[in-house]
Amino acid sequence: MKTTPDPQARPVRLGPRSVAALVLVSAIGVIAFGWPLLADSASGLAHSQDAPWLFAALLPLLVAVVVATIADSGLDAKAVAMLGVLAAVGAALRPLGAGTAGLEPMFFLMVLSGRVLGPGFGFVLGSVTMFASALLTGGVGPWMPFQMLSMGWFTMGAGLLPGPDRLRGRGESLMLAAYGALAAFAYGTIMNLQGWTYIGGLSSGISFQPGDPVHENLVRFLAYCAATSFGWDLGRAALTVVLTLTIGATVLKALRRATRRAAFDADVTFQDPAGAPVSAAGGHPGPGGRPPP
Repeated sequence: MKTTPDPQARPVRLGPRSVAALVLVSAIGVIAFGWPLLADSASGLAHSQDAPWLFAALLPLLVAVVVATIADSGLDAKAVAMLGVLAAVGAALRPLGAGTAGLEPMFFLMVLSGRVLGPGFGFVLGSVTMFASALLTGGVGPWMPFQMLSMGWFTMGAGLLPGPDRLRGRGESLMLAAYGALAAFAYGTIMNLQGWTYIGGLSSGISFQPGDPVHENLVRFLAYCAATSFGWDLGRAALTVVLTLTIGATVLKALRRATRRAAFDADVTFQDPAGAPVSAAGGHPGPGGRPPP
């Protein structure tokens, strides 16, 4: 048996069903995160304290559906093995910086993995890694499904960056560093939207006020981000940039080498010891290329 690996092969190639599932869960995710700003002041949702819990119950089911759909589209044994290794490494990296100025080295690994392995694998990896790290650190709560979806977006975005077959070297490292910095701030900001509603009603100048005009709540939200998480997001972004620019090229080479050796989507042909092609029936082709009777 002989395999011909595709140098640009990726563990998961998104089909129409997978893309549709990703678009659907992303649209619902935007509503789940942004409902305080999206809800009309006259609607019951704007004044409901149950909305965060409703979305916290809904999101894990949706993420599970997306992961299952992508897996059904072609996540074979080799891809599952790679997923398990990378998720375990990412989950182990997260506690190393947790609680220390937002220094979370797992974000650096997610950026590089998404870049090499593609958006479909990236979404699954980000969600599974966050789930595993939550179990490892005891960080299970209503925020966990939001973290899973956010990390899935974060890692998927790296797989959607342009030029995976042309851009290499310093230029690629700079692009990934810039993406990692911006995405680190974006991750912190959207996670703030999830937690911001819990302090509503505390009569704080930065708390969510149900029913207030969108622009007033938006000003409060930006002040909330600046007061509570800017330093953490800055630390996360800075560490991601430093690691990407220093050891990113080495990690990218290792990931690409592992992907080539795994031979995802390789074409398989069968040959006998003499090198002549062998038919699926196990014999040499007959006249005109037909297999023997």
